[in-house]
Order: sequence, then C-alpha cells, then structure tokens
Amino acid sequence: MNSFDVAAILIAIAAAAGYINHRLLKLPVTSGTMVVALVSSLVVVTAEAAFPSLGLSANVALFLAEIDFNQTLMHGMLCFLLFAGALQVDLDGLLKNKWTIGALSTVGVLISAVVVGGASWWMFGIVGVPVSLMGCLVFGALVSPTDPVAVMGLLKELRAPKRLEAQIAGESFQ
Repeated sequence: MNSFDVAAILIAIAAAAGYINHRLLKLPVTSGTMVVALVSSLVVVTAEAAFPSLGLSANVALFLAEIDFNQTLMHGMLCFLLFAGALQVDLDGLLKNKWTIGALSTVGVLISAVVVGGASWWMFGIVGVPVSLMGCLVFGALVSPTDPVAVMGLLKELRAPKRLEAQIAGESFQ
C-alpha cells in the first residue's frame, strides 16, 4: 500500500467521522471525531472477539504498521493545519494587540513553563519518581505554548470577541 492509499483511507475515515458527528452526535468537531474514533475502535475490538477467524486486528495492525506517523503527521498534515490556521488570523487585530501578544508569547509562556515544570518536579518527588528539575522544566516548556490550530477552531466555534481572538491567535502562532 503506497502513501497515496494510506492518505485516501485516512481522509475517508475522517470524512465519515465528521459526517456522523454532524448528523447524529452534534458535538464540537474535535470531541465528535474523538467519540466516533473510540466507538470505531470498540467495534473493531468487539468484532475481533466475536469473529477471531476474520483476523481483523491483524489487518488493522498491518495497515497501521505501514504508516510512518512521523512523516505523515509532521511533514504531511501539520503544515496544512498550520497554514489553514494562519490564513484565518486577522493581521490588523495582531498589529493592534502587538504588546499584549508579545507579553503573552514571552513572559506568559516563561511563567507557565516554570510553574508547570516546578509542579511536575514536585509531584514526581511526592510519588518517588526520580526526574531532574531540568527535565521537568523542559517538559513545562514543551506543553506551555498554545496549540494554534485547536485554539483558532475553538475561538471561532465560541464566537469569541475579535480582540480576544487576535490576542490568543497571535500568542499561539509565535
């Protein structure tokens, strides 16, 4: 199976999940897609338990083994998601809120990284897991910046005020 086939199958599954969510579940897009994916996984597990001769889990495992997730996500999907999110950013709003955005994207992220890293180090110490403070601070730095694609989708869905949307979007894309 080549990469085109894998991409076609993944897009078809995502489209079906989106359609089911839109028509039946009526949940926010990300939550609905997750629920459909969980139900689909349960269907595969149940079908495998009920009909082991089908070898369904072996076929799914073979399909998933053929996918290079690093290549698919980092070099295939992420660039399109970031590009689509960046197209929706209001440049005038960014310029009007440049000082707030600058503060959020530097000082705010630094404070968050230190708080998350310090809290992680403290919690690991309580449970007896030896993790260095530097490792915890790196973890805090990794999780502190905002995910721009998720934030933009959520702000659009919630119909947030344009000023707030510009500030958070600017911080997210820094």
